[in-house]
Amino acid sequence: MQILANFINGEFLAPKGGRYLDNIEPASGKVYGQIPDSDEADLTLAIDAADKAFPAWSAMPLEQRADILTRISQRILERLEELAAAESKDNGKPLSLAKMVDIPRAASNFAFFAHACSQFSSEAHAMAGSAINYSLRQPLGIVGCISPWNLPLYLFTWKIAPALAAGNCVIAKPSEITPLTAYLLGEICNDAGLPPGVLSILHGRGADIGAALVSHPKIKGLSFTGGTATGKAIAQATAGQLKKVSLELGGKNPALVFADCDVDKTVDALVRASFANQGQICLCPSRLYIERPIYDRFKAAFVEKAVSLIPGDPAQVECKFGALVSQAHLNKVLGYIQLAKDEGGTLLCGGEQVQVPGRCAEGYFVKPTVFEGLDNSCRTNQEEIFGPVVTLQPFDTEEEALVMANDSQYGLASTLWTSDLARAHRLGEKLETGIVWVNCWLLRDLRTPFGGMKGSGLGREGGLEAMRFFTEVKNVCISFI
Repeated sequence: MQILANFINGEFLAPKGGRYLDNIEPASGKVYGQIPDSDEADLTLAIDAADKAFPAWSAMPLEQRADILTRISQRILERLEELAAAESKDNGKPLSLAKMVDIPRAASNFAFFAHACSQFSSEAHAMAGSAINYSLRQPLGIVGCISPWNLPLYLFTWKIAPALAAGNCVIAKPSEITPLTAYLLGEICNDAGLPPGVLSILHGRGADIGAALVSHPKIKGLSFTGGTATGKAIAQATAGQLKKVSLELGGKNPALVFADCDVDKTVDALVRASFANQGQICLCPSRLYIERPIYDRFKAAFVEKAVSLIPGDPAQVECKFGALVSQAHLNKVLGYIQLAKDEGGTLLCGGEQVQVPGRCAEGYFVKPTVFEGLDNSCRTNQEEIFGPVVTLQPFDTEEEALVMANDSQYGLASTLWTSDLARAHRLGEKLETGIVWVNCWLLRDLRTPFGGMKGSGLGREGGLEAMRFFTEVKNVCISFI
């Protein structure tokens, strides 16, 4: 039984209240560890440590701060095998995915912002020979970072790295469902020489330690990734404090497939995109709109490839499709599959829980599932499922496709598949999503802004947007007279 601890002031500490939560492996359905069920007493320790650490950390020369972040990046890569195995066990994702994507990206987050902090510049404005204005970008102070369970270390570091690079002290809460790599990050930060108190990692439930972190008056900024309902609650809780908040929330992402695309390549890409991490990525397309002349060909090829994704033990190297993250999430996904049937959808493949033999017999596995014949306004097409469930719908005109794609409370990401460059530009401007990928998916340049529209979020992260969020700008005006 693996017992985790909070990371506070450079030390690993048991929760002050002595309470723990079970940590369950999704692939086996078995409890394999316990994590702290933290409360306000643990948060107070972390706040006190950050208060003491902030003056020296924020004043540290950029080069020294960047060196520490670079060492953290290097230590992550040095422990890639260990971290990938932990991520796979904790989350249920294939080991190969964790090794190729999650852990390397976590290292890249620290490496990128180690460089970004030294390139982050301010502005100057002259006033007709009478004065000069220049801006200062200063760290907020103590900030909170709350990350989800689907890409645990990947998204944890996506928030922590720019906050540290900007000179803030960070109190971070990983998901209580997937805490292991966040715990290991504390070891890595100590090894890399991060000063005590600069980063604290508190484990526990969102309704308890998460809510306390959100509402604490000394937390000057908060970056959250998670569900839209929780994001709305955070926005309400922080409104009276006027603290900076960045919310990256849910998605119900459309893919527009035109007849002039390369059909074979598009099918390959969209099967990967739709079912990556068992569909548990906020950027996965789940509403696929296909131009009618190629609809039947696309459907047959897509379903054939979806069927070939066989759920298996994520710890095995050959596994390409793992387990859902928890029993509760499994029940949610199965509930939406039944809903799609009740709403009149035609099941093309999947649609059922599957038992993987051996040690995974009690794991949380669902076959990749594809429906057609559903109206665009039905709940299946309007609500975020966050699992391996995809719907196919034909369209006849570009205008019809655009209307259906934008008919959603969400606006995180979309994909567009066409060889018509003019169409790509035209629709890229009109699609109501924060990200539009053309003939690709999840092709990420860390310099670009990341975030959603409508119910998919508030604010932007990534590149300079992240550095701006984690700093306060001040104008200094000096008169020549």
